[in-house]
Amino acid sequence: MRITGYRTTTTVQEWGRPVGDANGVFADGAVSVPIVMVDTDEGITGVGLGPYVEIDAVFAAIEGEDPRGVTALYDRMLRQTFKAGHAGTVFGTIGALDTALWDIKAQAAGEPLWRLLGGRDKRVPAYASGLDIGLTDDELVSAYQVYAQHGLRAAKIKGGLDIGRDRHRLTLVRDVLTEAGHGSRPGLMLDVNEAWTRKQAVRHVGELERTLDLTWIEEPVRRWDAEGLAVVGRGIRASVATGENLSGLEQFRPLLAAGAVDIVQTAAVWGVSHFLRVSALAHAHDLPVSPIGTTPVGLLHAATSVPNHMASELQDLHPPLGVSLDLYVEDGAFILGDTPGLGLTIDEHAINTFTRRPDARAAEGPNIRPEHAGRRLLAVADGFRQR
Repeated sequence: MRITGYRTTTTVQEWGRPVGDANGVFADGAVSVPIVMVDTDEGITGVGLGPYVEIDAVFAAIEGEDPRGVTALYDRMLRQTFKAGHAGTVFGTIGALDTALWDIKAQAAGEPLWRLLGGRDKRVPAYASGLDIGLTDDELVSAYQVYAQHGLRAAKIKGGLDIGRDRHRLTLVRDVLTEAGHGSRPGLMLDVNEAWTRKQAVRHVGELERTLDLTWIEEPVRRWDAEGLAVVGRGIRASVATGENLSGLEQFRPLLAAGAVDIVQTAAVWGVSHFLRVSALAHAHDLPVSPIGTTPVGLLHAATSVPNHMASELQDLHPPLGVSLDLYVEDGAFILGDTPGLGLTIDEHAINTFTRRPDARAAEGPNIRPEHAGRRLLAVADGFRQR
């Protein structure tokens, strides 16, 4: 079997409501989802969800190769970007191609990827994550009631702009999950997307912990600030979660050496091989791992095969437009199917005929860091609207 080419397309995740975090909000709830498809001479096509920046240069490392040698091909792609570096969206391109190769390898073997990787149980524990900072109180409650109906008993909300507001919103979600769980204590997490300084983080979380039990605080300070993350961890009771924006083991090592992270995260767009390697590194430090992403299907399969998986992020309960998944959510977990490969099907016709696209030029989205992040003297009075 040989790799013969690739195709790319971009679909959209239609949330039907505002989505975002402390950095900004997509008001129309439409988020772009880039897709990479890798073709072979035996008619098997693999799919990876992730960017395709400079894909011609990266693809040159794997063109004509046998896709079943995916681990070695992953390293070939990393070497292909040696001079310019492989961070950011280029690392995402490598991850998308890597995921597509794993999909091909499992399809060729006639097995779902979770089975090929050595997983035993296709049930993957999940927590709810609504990207919800733009919601009103009533909208927030309604959103998490839907998650609760699917058995989820842990939730991560977006915040970081106002202590009082965060306490109020966490309490609303806690009450929804407590009622659904017949009085059992839910898991509560707060994600601030690198919005604070070290002291702001300790003060903010410390105040919340007067009345709330937080499981973790996510990305309290900048992703690379190993010393700062360690300072925050020592100053609060909650665990510190981070890693979704780190690309490559070399970026994780300083954090682990400094004792700066308690929950090790990886993003779905960075690919299966990256997740497996980070999981092994975390396991060597007796730390749990937790994948994040809108459609983390590749990492869900991989999570079944690692000993230190804690829970995976469940964002939208519906897949992107034109994407079908052989999985469902039940009793607080993703339940993976038995379709060979990832169980992921792309309807290119549906994607190509869809006319409404997200505004790539939008200046208020969560992908743009606000000018005053980490330098706010007072709470943001009107939530995410203030930049």
